[in-house]
Amino acid sequence: MRGQGIHVVRGDTEMVLSIVGEAASGPEKPVMGLEAITALAADDLRAVDAFIRKRLASDVELINELANYIVGSGGKRLRPLVVLLAARAAGYTGSVHINLAAVVEFIHTATLLHDDVVDGSERRRGRETANALWGNAPSVLVGDFLYSRSFQMMVEVERMRVMSVLADATNAVAEGEVLQLIHCNDPDTSEARYFDVIERKTARLFEAAARLGAVISDRSREEEDAFGAYGLNLGIAYQLIDDVLDYSADPAQTGKNLGDDLAEGKATLPLIYARDHANDDAAATLRRAIERGGTDSLSRVIGTIDETRALGYVRQRAASFCDAACAALAPFPASPERDALTALARFAIARAY
Repeated sequence: MRGQGIHVVRGDTEMVLSIVGEAASGPEKPVMGLEAITALAADDLRAVDAFIRKRLASDVELINELANYIVGSGGKRLRPLVVLLAARAAGYTGSVHINLAAVVEFIHTATLLHDDVVDGSERRRGRETANALWGNAPSVLVGDFLYSRSFQMMVEVERMRVMSVLADATNAVAEGEVLQLIHCNDPDTSEARYFDVIERKTARLFEAAARLGAVISDRSREEEDAFGAYGLNLGIAYQLIDDVLDYSADPAQTGKNLGDDLAEGKATLPLIYARDHANDDAAATLRRAIERGGTDSLSRVIGTIDETRALGYVRQRAASFCDAACAALAPFPASPERDALTALARFAIARAY
């Protein structure tokens, strides 16, 4: 890590956390696909799934039913995968990373349950949401159960730094949810406000997932910060592409309808950029669409997004965060797991679902 440092740039159109210093050099290697990445951690992922099933168990039947439904509903398990790969890349040889990967997944799942209630969502990953099937109150309460169970599990690790990283991340996620709610239906939402929301709501849990690999491996704080930079940048890139896909993806692949964010009055970066670069009439249409929510003007909104090349701009921004994530891994020795983390960052911006 000698000669390295953390560099943070923030502003209305920029917020990149990256490592300043020499990046890894050498010829480009073929990029692994997601299947190859997960195959590298297959044994650990199976152990995580078994651990999750065991720790979901409750003598309250509704908790078992609802929690198993949401945890078993699919998803890429990216956050647990980051914990597993980061730990192995840092040289960890124990088994605590299995526990912590499950903790991160529980925290993420709890946020999904609460998100769907707040947003009034009826479908996720191509299936009915828990709140659509069981109602809002059970969904919120089972989300609370997952939060509290995750804290029981992290206490069992008996490491204060682990608890500090996860507690801070969980609090940041909650702050991000509240900020997003405040900015809903606000046609004046800026890029800076948008990035503040997604850093807290999405990226901070990715950051924690990567940090944990360094913490349990007893690496230096400088190395922990490097892993944290990787996770934060990965999370931001991932969310940027999520917001691109909301206006461009095949609903059959994503399990969501086009324009779901617009329907909820969320001004994500594609909409913000289009608003700021459209002509006056089109910009006024976008502002009304944000204020009112719904999808009545979705075709006109998508037309303006296309005309202003907003999706290309957002993809370009996502690529810069991907590059920063990959650069953050430079201090660590070459390994299949480090290569997989690099590939995961590239997958985050190349995916179509």
